Amino acid sequence: MMLSELISHSPDLKKLWDEGHSMEVTHGFLVVRDIPYVNSKTEIRRGALVTSLNLATPDKTTTPETHVIHFIGEYPCNRDGTSIKQIFHSTQDNDLVPGKLRVNHSFSNKPANGFQDYYEKLTSYIRVISNPAKSIDDSITEKTFQVVEATEAESVFHYLDTNSSRVEINQITEKLSGQRIAIIGLGGTGSYILDLLAKTPVAEIHLFDGDDFLQHNAFRSPGATPKGKFSEHLKKTDYLHEIYSSMHRHIISHPVNVDESNLAELTPMSFVFICMDTGEEKRRIISFLVENKASFIDVGIGVEDIDGSLIGKVRVTTSTTEQTGHLEKRISYAENKNDDYDRNIQIADLNSLCATLAIIKWKKIFGFYREHEKEFQTTFSIYTNEINNEDISA
Repeated sequence: MMLSELISHSPDLKKLWDEGHSMEVTHGFLVVRDIPYVNSKTEIRRGALVTSLNLATPDKTTTPETHVIHFIGEYPCNRDGTSIKQIFHSTQDNDLVPGKLRVNHSFSNKPANGFQDYYEKLTSYIRVISNPAKSIDDSITEKTFQVVEATEAESVFHYLDTNSSRVEINQITEKLSGQRIAIIGLGGTGSYILDLLAKTPVAEIHLFDGDDFLQHNAFRSPGATPKGKFSEHLKKTDYLHEIYSSMHRHIISHPVNVDESNLAELTPMSFVFICMDTGEEKRRIISFLVENKASFIDVGIGVEDIDGSLIGKVRVTTSTTEQTGHLEKRISYAENKNDDYDRNIQIADLNSLCATLAIIKWKKIFGFYREHEKEFQTTFSIYTNEINNEDISA
């Protein structure tokens, strides 16, 4: 997101800009620099205020969600060097964006009705922080007219991830960045995995599936498909690429099935999600990944019709270099003639649950979530409503 776009659509930011404040936007945060303050030695220094951005649209601010603000610099003091205690919230170095945005303190000074916009929020804190410095030197000003433009060119998203910045988990979210992910099979579960992956900062998402997107697919995929789309005869990967490329810049469509002829395309991948029907092709894919020491998750859903009601299980099987010996007993490559899943296609809830369990496990592997024990097999039973973890790593 360009700062100029936000300024042109947000009156509060435009007012800050017009008054000469040095501003930039990075990773969902607004940074206002060149704020004069007094340190504990009664020296005049300059720092920066940092606040998460709450956006009504990708290019327009709305009311700030929190009155708390961050500061880069020493702790601001009165002109005699004593700390300005009325705004104290915490003092601790905090990487809001690892390697790119570190803050040193946070302040809290909430007005009775909260801050109505970012102009009110920033200028309120600037007054408290800067007045001691101005009382020492009346030529000091925070209005330097040195505007810094941030292009966010490095972002994989078309608009700011203000969800991570507003709850300040950017440093955790960054653990997922840089990965090249493959999804093999974009039916029900695979499309939900894409939906969740597209909201993460992975470098690339590769989609592999040679099938067309047909009317029945709409009933077990995320979102609502416009009726006219079916007449376009799109491949699943092309249809989903069209949708999710609106959010994530690097989604790559491969409208083919994975077989012996193109297995090598999986070699550069950081992680693979296998969401395809059972059979010998799946066996070849899994053998290739194991041989090449690739990490992957294989998912499966088995459903049976018992006296007019459905029972069954959702399965998530994980494989990493740490453990592969469990795969033969957990993944079946033979067709189950009693499995009614294929004809009961309108069970998007199971698809989405399976995808969610798979994504949570993937995030655990890369440290986004903390895990108590390393399970490599998870199953959910519809009938008993139980989740079982097995194949625990020693």
